[in-house]
Amino acid sequence: MASHIIHFTGPINASTCGNLITTCSRALQQGAECIQLNIATMGGECSYGFSLYNFLRALPVPVHTHNLGTVESMGNILFLAGERRTACALSKFLFHPFHWTLHGSVDHARMAEYAMSLDYDLQLYAQIVEKRTQGAEEVLDIPRYLMAHPRIVTPEEAMRCGLIQAVDDSVIGVDVVQWSVHA
Repeated sequence: MASHIIHFTGPINASTCGNLITTCSRALQQGAECIQLNIATMGGECSYGFSLYNFLRALPVPVHTHNLGTVESMGNILFLAGERRTACALSKFLFHPFHWTLHGSVDHARMAEYAMSLDYDLQLYAQIVEKRTQGAEEVLDIPRYLMAHPRIVTPEEAMRCGLIQAVDDSVIGVDVVQWSVHA
C-alpha cells in the first residue's frame, strides 16, 4: 500500500488549512492509498479545525492520525478525523476553554453573535468527540473541559477515553513519501 506521511506542525489557521488541503490533494495525485497525518499543534481557529475535520473524513483513502508530542485545543478535532489514531508514549492531549481575541469596540449585536458562535462551536466540538470516541471505557466530559476545567489526557488515559487505539513510537520508514505543513 502506498502510504504518505504528512507532518502537521503548527497552528490551525487559514494558511495551514489551505496548505494541508493542498498537500493531501498532491499526495492523492501521487498515488497515496493511505495518509498518515502526524500532528504537533497547540490548536487554533474553530472554523478551520472543523473544516479540516470534514475534509479529512471525506478523503477517498484511509487517514491515520498520530500525536507527535502535543495535540491541544482545536487540534483534537483535527486528530479525531483519523480512522486509526495513535500517539507517542511521551505525548499529551489538552482540552481547555475556547477564547477569542477581540479588537476594537463591540456592540451588543456583535457580542450576542460571538456568544452564539462560541456556544455552537462548543456543541459541535462535543458532538465530534462523542461520536469518534463512542463505546470508550471512560467518557470525556467535553463541555466541562471547554467551559471551565481544562484537562490534560496522557496516552494511557487516551486509550481508555477512545481518543487513540495504540501508543506507538514507530520509526518512520525511509521508503515512505513525506510532506510537511507548518506555520
